[in-house]
Amino acid sequence: MGAINKDLGSFEEKIGYKYKDQAILKNALSHSSYVNEVRIKNLSHNERLEYLGDAVLELVSSEYIYKTYPDYSEGKMSKLRASIVCEPTLALCAKAFDLADYIYLGKGEEHTGGRKRDSIVSDACEAVIGSIFLDGGFEAAKTFIHSFILNDLENKTLFYDSKTILQEMVQAQNKEISYEFVSEEGPDHDKTFTMRAYVEDMFDVTAKGHTKKAAEQQAAYQAILELRKK
Repeated sequence: MGAINKDLGSFEEKIGYKYKDQAILKNALSHSSYVNEVRIKNLSHNERLEYLGDAVLELVSSEYIYKTYPDYSEGKMSKLRASIVCEPTLALCAKAFDLADYIYLGKGEEHTGGRKRDSIVSDACEAVIGSIFLDGGFEAAKTFIHSFILNDLENKTLFYDSKTILQEMVQAQNKEISYEFVSEEGPDHDKTFTMRAYVEDMFDVTAKGHTKKAAEQQAAYQAILELRKK
């Protein structure tokens, strides 16, 4: 129960931000399952900070898209923003600073694989944004978002839209993609699935994920990278 890594100082180093009040960071990293179990006075879960961080992220990403893509229509800007702030993309971004290792989880949530769940990691990521905003103001939160969420945006968008993009690439060759279940491993609460994506004479790749859908997305992404190399 708790976090794998409880050294909040090392977390601050990874994100490049030093808190004036580290208690705000602990709040951001505390999942409701942990707070409900330990019942520490003055410790609350991160859902309110998540709400705040979500609003800050939406504003900063909206401004960035507006300034970076002057030719985009409102619809195209909205679609790009949606791909940035969605659960899989935020969970992917959070790997850069090992966020999952620092989240405080209750025993039950830990046991059922919560640390690997995109929803929990992405919520904590938004809570961290909210905590930086509260502790250091808008510019500090904006710097964090630009450093970890809006960096390498083309690659992250490609990952998010991988199945759609791959479908278009394959249909241009008058072919169809086949996704095939290969295997599953691990206990019921923490399974890893392997899926195959293939098109004859184009590609044949396999990838893993904690759901079949996530494994398909990862396989599609790998297939696109392979096709681009060719």
